Parts: sequence; C-alpha cells; structure tokens
Amino acid sequence: MHHGQFSGCIRREKTSSQRKRNHLCIIIRYLNNRLRLRDNKYFLIMSGYKVSMAEIVELKEKEFDKKGVKYLGKIHVEKMKYSVVARARLIAEIKIWAIRVMTLVLVWACAWQLVALSHAWGPRVVQHWSSAASVPSIPPAGPYKSNGYLMVSSNGGLNQMRAGICDMVAIARYMNVTLIVPELDKTSFWNDQSQFNDIFDVDYFITSLRDEVQIQKELPPTLKRVVAEGTFYSMPPVSWSNMSYYLNTVLPQIEEYELLHLTKTDARLANNGLPTEVQKLRCRVNYNALRFTPAIEKLGRKIVEILRQKGPFLVLHLRYEMDMLAFSGCNEGCNDTEVDELTKMRYAYPWWKEKEINSTKKRKAGLCPLTPEETALTLRALDIDKNIQIYIAAGDIYGGKRRLASLAEAFPNLVKKETLLQPSELLPFQNHSSQMAALDYIVSIESDIFVPTIGGNMAKVVEGHRRFLGFKKTLLPDRQLLVNLIDKYNTGKLNWEKFSLLVKDAHASHWGTPTKRIVIPGKPKLEDYFWSNPQECLPPTEELSPM
Repeated sequence: MHHGQFSGCIRREKTSSQRKRNHLCIIIRYLNNRLRLRDNKYFLIMSGYKVSMAEIVELKEKEFDKKGVKYLGKIHVEKMKYSVVARARLIAEIKIWAIRVMTLVLVWACAWQLVALSHAWGPRVVQHWSSAASVPSIPPAGPYKSNGYLMVSSNGGLNQMRAGICDMVAIARYMNVTLIVPELDKTSFWNDQSQFNDIFDVDYFITSLRDEVQIQKELPPTLKRVVAEGTFYSMPPVSWSNMSYYLNTVLPQIEEYELLHLTKTDARLANNGLPTEVQKLRCRVNYNALRFTPAIEKLGRKIVEILRQKGPFLVLHLRYEMDMLAFSGCNEGCNDTEVDELTKMRYAYPWWKEKEINSTKKRKAGLCPLTPEETALTLRALDIDKNIQIYIAAGDIYGGKRRLASLAEAFPNLVKKETLLQPSELLPFQNHSSQMAALDYIVSIESDIFVPTIGGNMAKVVEGHRRFLGFKKTLLPDRQLLVNLIDKYNTGKLNWEKFSLLVKDAHASHWGTPTKRIVIPGKPKLEDYFWSNPQECLPPTEELSPM
C-alpha cells in the first residue's frame, strides 16, 4: 500500500529492534483545539502513549480524509505511564461523564414516576378532562372474546345520562360483552333530540377505552335485522345492583339471546361494595373518555377565558327553574298564579309520580332548592366578595328579574352564557338543552367556587368531578339548617351578626374537602352518591372522616 494511504495512519519501517513489536497507528482528531500542544511538554494522544512537541514540529498538515482525520506524518511514539496532567484530565472527564449519566438516569426515573402517577390518578393533574389542547395517548386494543352485545337507552338530563353511561361501560366490561354506543333520552321533559355524537366525542370515547371494553357504533347486520323486527329482548335493570346481579341475572340473558337491551341506566349500579377496579373504571370513563365534542369544548373554554380575564368567578347552579319547582312541588315565594301553573305542569307529566305535595313541609325538611333570595342571604353570610363574578349555570329562572332582584342587588356582577356570548355563537346549541348544559358543566368544573342550590344530578356529578380535580372549593349547603336560620333572621329572631356566625359555623366543613362516603346498608338512596365522592379514584389522604 502506498505511504499515506493507510486510512490516515502512519505505517513505520520495520527495523530489527521493532520486528517483535506491532505496527502502531495513531489518529489525531482536531476538535476545536481541545488538545493544545506546548513546548517541552508531553500530552496524552491515546491511552498509554505520549508525544513531544519537538517530534511533530516539522510535520506538515495534510489534507483531511473522508473521515475528517488529519494525517500528520511520522511521529515517534513510546509507551508510558500516565503523566500527572494526563491523569488529572482523565479524572476530570470521567467526572463529567459520570454527572451526565447520573442526570440521564434521574430524568428517566422522574419520567417513569410521572407516567405511573398519570395512570393512577388519571387526568386530574397532568391532563385536564376537557383540555382540547392536549393529545392523550390511545391505548392498544385489548384481547376480546365477547359474550354478546349490550344496547342501552339512557334516561334523564345530561348529568343523569352521563353517570348512567359510565356505569354501563363498567358493567359491559365486567360481563365481557360488546357495548353499542348508548342511545340518549329524547322523551324526557327537555325534549332534546341530540344524539350521542352531538354531545360527546364518540370516536375518542371508543378508542380511549379499547384496552378495557369493546364499544361499537352499531350492531352487526344480522342483529340489526333482529332489532328491526322487534324480536330482541329488553329489560330495565334493578336499581343500585351489585356485580353479582349482572353476572347471574343479566349476562345469562345476553348469552341466550346474543343481544340484550337495557331500557334504563340511571342509578343501576351500587354506590358501594363493588370491586375497586370497577369503581376506577367508572372514573376513567367519566373523567377521561366522556369528552364533549370539539365545538362544545371550544365554546365552553371561551366562556371560561372571558370570565378569567376579569378575575375570580363563582358558579351558582341556581336550580330555580320551572321544571324543578313543578316536579318538587316547592313554591316558596311564588304568587297564586305561579303556584297554580306549577301544579298543572306536575299533573301533566304522568311519570312524575308525586302529585300532592306540601311545599312548606318539604322546604322545612331541606328538600327544596334554595330560592334566589335565600341564596343571596347565604352567600352574604359566608362573606363571599360582593364584587365577585357570579355565573348562573341554569336555564330560565322562574319569575325572571323579579325573583333575581335581591341576588343582583347583593352581587351586581351576575352573568350567564347568554350575556357573555354573541347570540350567533349559541345558535348551534339552542333548543338542545343537553348541549347547553354541557357548556355550563365545563364552566362549573373550572370555577373558583361552585355553589349548587339543591343536590340534583348536576350538583352531585360536578361535586365529584371537582374532588377528582384536586378538591376544588365546592359549597355543600345544609338546606334544612339554612331555611330554619333564614326564617329566624327574616322574623327578627336573629340579628345579622348572629345569623352570619351560625351559617359560617355550620358550613365550616362543607367545602368539598376529603371525606368518606356515608354508607347505609339497604338504603342506597339515603347514603352518599358514588359520583359525588368517588373516593376510590381520589388521591390518598391521611385522614378521612364522614361529613
């Protein structure tokens, strides 16, 4: 091989004294003057070798080869022990590399800890359930061996259906059946004709749960014909049932008929006594998989941004609407004409079973929604800032401006979505009560304070969601105590200072802080609702006490 063509290395002429030695090649790389040569000094070129300045002073730099290595010609090399300088430099470089390695190990460990926390706590901290900006990972599809198909018809308003859908997913998973995307209620009081995909992101719903349960948009053709012929089996599941009911009673029907239709979804799963994995799956569906459509998400986020620009805000779920008053029979503050109108409405709906209702007695028992006037007194007594924005998450307040007058006087910054947005922005959602309720839901879970005036479905589901998001401040009014104190204040039996003090004392522990669900065996309607306090899905706390 021609001299200088040995890949940038020096090939020495062999002498008698060198025949027993191996040929030595040295490659010197110039990397931004990291190796500086000084007179009469020896520097480390390769591990265990030295070269002096005198030996390379006459060398001419030659062209770079393709590898970027300079050929320097012949140099005399002899093996030696590391010099003090070489040792110091080597130790310094080892330390630097050790620091780099340890840093990478720590970053890797922290990343895996974050992944583990996100799986354990869901989107509570890292990813907000309604954040359209984030792109969560889609789990791989799980192995399925379906026992059949389950159709469900949700009933009630948005939040009643929402809770029921979550329960049905957990039930389908436990029975190992294929769930068809739930049908929403179109025959209730609200007469909303919205389909599932008008409110929820159906594709995300299916894909985000595909490692747990198989969900399909429609039945296979053979079963579609069965539905068209009306020969499929339907049944309403028993309320507050545990998993043994579904395994022993419902699953055999699916295995026999291949397809089963459940006609009700509200409160069809027990609050307590269920496997932990079932409870956690219920949460995963509610707080992750049931995402609203991009259009609803976008407009809901816009409302929140408008409010945030002006400072903190309180969401008041003022459930003083005509349907609630008619259904409950509560008419505190209504005139005779309004009482008559509400009574007629109650009798017009046959599925509202209770007809003859004593409004006064029911209010004293704490079973009526707080009126706007009672709400104003309660917020004032709790020293809520009079200048805070109060967003009313509700439909039309019964009695209109007349009934809102005292609340507006005490808290002048009252707003609604209709006052914050242009009519054209709300137009696509009008005449669809569930879609309008979805906007209020987004604002409710984002608020600095959430105050419901009655413990209905929205109040309970939002309460639980706010607990899941880090125990956000949520007032849980003791209505029975409040109406008693308010009546005493209004009749002069209590002055304002005493009234305010009693209200504060009674609600000191009513702000959505960590508590245990109250369990009442055999009386599920009286115990704490799972969705208001999904404690199996919340961060562990050292001490939990009943409310």
